[in-house]
Amino acid sequence: MSSDQTSEARLTRYPVWDRVSHWVVAMGFFLAGLSGLALFHPGPFWLTMLFGGGPWTRILHPFFGVVMALVFASLAVRFWHHNLLEKHDWQWMKQIQDVLTNREDRLPEIGRYNAGQKLVFWLMVVCLGVLLITGIVFWRPWFALYFPIPLIRVAALLHATAAAALIIGILTHIYAAIWVKGTTGAMLEGTVSAKWARKHHALWYREMTKKA
Repeated sequence: MSSDQTSEARLTRYPVWDRVSHWVVAMGFFLAGLSGLALFHPGPFWLTMLFGGGPWTRILHPFFGVVMALVFASLAVRFWHHNLLEKHDWQWMKQIQDVLTNREDRLPEIGRYNAGQKLVFWLMVVCLGVLLITGIVFWRPWFALYFPIPLIRVAALLHATAAAALIIGILTHIYAAIWVKGTTGAMLEGTVSAKWARKHHALWYREMTKKA
């Protein structure tokens, strides 16, 4: 196969179910995030109008969160082994200046995901776990009556902290996906060009071409 043909070849990066799950999680993030912000402070309370008013926002918010957490859990079970930090990931993080200045030729070859993507994955695992557990503690009227008030207050503080960390992490993830041309398209179409894979994820590219 010529180099031109190889450049035009497409590699499957995300099957249909992975893409559907990703966008369900993304939708859940925005719905839970906006409804949570509306309930967190009087300033953005006007956002409750998006959900039918204050009472409906309070009712719907935890359900948005549960759906997001459960669908993400299905992704995490399938992808955790791709997100273990390896030796080249630590080197990638040491060269973060080269990452930020687009000097990719200086970076070590990476696998399916780079260290930044892996850190966002584990941030989501931790934050969504904390949000789910703490949210159950003060979820009225279903579960809150089983917990003492001091524990509910601690849970509310941890919930807000985890939400803030998750928002920062996801916004960074969105920015990076837009910054690296072709990343968003991969999650929409499910495939990437061989040229893109060879440039951004050389180890994964070689693994996929060996299988092919």
